[in-house]
Amino acid sequence: MAHVDTQRRRGWAFAAIGMLLVSTDTLFIRLAEASAWDVAFLVAVFSLPIYIALAWKVDHRATPANVRRYLLPLLLVGVLSGVTQTAFIGAVNRTTVANVATIVAAVPLVAAFVGWFLFDEVTSRRVWIAIGATIAGMLIVVTGSLGSPTLDGDALALLAVLAFGLALNVWRRFPDMSVYVGLTLSAVVMLAMAAQFASPLALDARAYLSALAMGAVFNPLGRIFHTTAPRYAPASEVALFTPIETVAATTWAWIAFSEVPPGQTVLGAAVIIAGVLYGTALAGR
Repeated sequence: MAHVDTQRRRGWAFAAIGMLLVSTDTLFIRLAEASAWDVAFLVAVFSLPIYIALAWKVDHRATPANVRRYLLPLLLVGVLSGVTQTAFIGAVNRTTVANVATIVAAVPLVAAFVGWFLFDEVTSRRVWIAIGATIAGMLIVVTGSLGSPTLDGDALALLAVLAFGLALNVWRRFPDMSVYVGLTLSAVVMLAMAAQFASPLALDARAYLSALAMGAVFNPLGRIFHTTAPRYAPASEVALFTPIETVAATTWAWIAFSEVPPGQTVLGAAVIIAGVLYGTALAGR
């Protein structure tokens, strides 16, 4: 197989770092002990000025001319990303983390299918095999912890996955769009959806601190890395790193809430890592 170029490896690295940072979302959502609308509202409030400042100061793609050029796809990824974030927060509050993790594992399949169906992007047999391995690994991880899921929480997780897979492909299709403008629009969408239902002034310090850590540090950094990744690698390969979030989220739950993962988790993590290596790093050999 042809040698995998440096840009593609950069895309893989960005995707892995992004998902590792985003994996802390479930931790902060649970620590906040607030409603999904309150968490979504506060996260958007804290992240919005960061995205605006970055778009203004450091993003050469955030020029008025470039924004006008890509206005429609920017609006699309803003809506899709806002829906993804809000639906994910709601899912974590309405069903078990294990259930959310199971559904999130479908992101590689969704992204690869959308890329093939809408944009004629070729997905190699190696990547499809690697996707299958990561899905199998995720099923192993959650087998021992699946409880009694609530339908609305699982439906929200599915909505988040569908929106995420679509957004990845839009970023891949229009790599010259401003990442920060897209994320700014995402935060605006979150605010618009949550404002009418949230009661942010009635929360305690725990909720504010958790939302601050998630909205001002970990989530923005993770989303910046991950939304930049499709500029360098196909969306199906970027999505291949999504299960890292589930493995890491299980670890955070173990550390913060003493939720010791079962033996299946260790086995599943090994399968996931093997799948990621097979579909990315080993593809260059």
